[in-house]
Amino acid sequence: MSQSLMETSKDRVWLRKLIAGLIMLCFCLVPVYSFVSGDTYVLTYFGRILVFALCALGLNLVLGFGAMASLGHAMYVGLGAYSVGILTEFDVFNGWVHLLTALSVSAVVALIVGWISLRTQGMAFIMITLAFAQLFFYVFVSLRNFGGDEGISLSRVSDFGSVTGQPVAVYLSILASVLLVLWATSLIVQSRFGLVLRATRYDTRRVQAVGTSAQPYRLVAYIISAQVCALGGFFMANLTGFVSPSLMSWMVSAELMVMVLLGGAATVFGPVAGAAALLLVEDAVKLVTPHWPLVIGPLILLMVLGLRGGLWGIFFPKGAARAHAQEHD
Repeated sequence: MSQSLMETSKDRVWLRKLIAGLIMLCFCLVPVYSFVSGDTYVLTYFGRILVFALCALGLNLVLGFGAMASLGHAMYVGLGAYSVGILTEFDVFNGWVHLLTALSVSAVVALIVGWISLRTQGMAFIMITLAFAQLFFYVFVSLRNFGGDEGISLSRVSDFGSVTGQPVAVYLSILASVLLVLWATSLIVQSRFGLVLRATRYDTRRVQAVGTSAQPYRLVAYIISAQVCALGGFFMANLTGFVSPSLMSWMVSAELMVMVLLGGAATVFGPVAGAAALLLVEDAVKLVTPHWPLVIGPLILLMVLGLRGGLWGIFFPKGAARAHAQEHD
């Protein structure tokens, strides 16, 4: 039975990779369509989907592979965006400074938050991460010099020389980052670090019993996850030219969590599929009814409960979870 499941799973690997390739090809063709049609809005629209996909990939590292359910990752998205917004307010426009600041600030905050919150598990971990996120949310709402709850309209986006402000350059940078994070995630989950991280999903005490301390691995994963989300925030600021505390809202954290679960937690490509599916369906329903949350909510609930392995889990036969865990993607 086990051998049969393994063979069936391997038979579907090509289909899974083909669909992932087709999805990414569609994203690659967006700039071509924009150039031919002269429609630059599609770059912003699909760029936003890619930003959320990037953030969902970051969250998946801790939620999917490490079983750390964080409701505070929107905090890092906001920190990445505000790194651009605040530096711009002080007439610092160098894009590399913006990027380095976003990654550095998010790493420091994640180190502190992770060190505190990872001492707990389950509901306590969720509530602590949520509490920190709400703390930062209200702090930035109170910063009237930086727009308060109205946010900041950027006078200039991050300066990267001749490509500065070009929508296609921003879009391609986001796309390249998503591909890079997909590749890095695939390497991480197959490394010793990834093996230990995935082992902590089931029982941290057993990991410690074989002489490995789980805490450093979980903390490093949490920091990397936060930096990926901060990178998404950095791109969101440059994509829209606007930064506000709403990026740090718990609702954004919840939406990222839904994207991961909908696409398939603990899969490499699942969060990208989940982000694209959720945002496209959400926008389609908005065109039909102004009461779209009443439609989207039950629909997501049915999809998550009906597809226990997420959208990406469709490509695995029932009971082949162990076979899937061996392949990671």
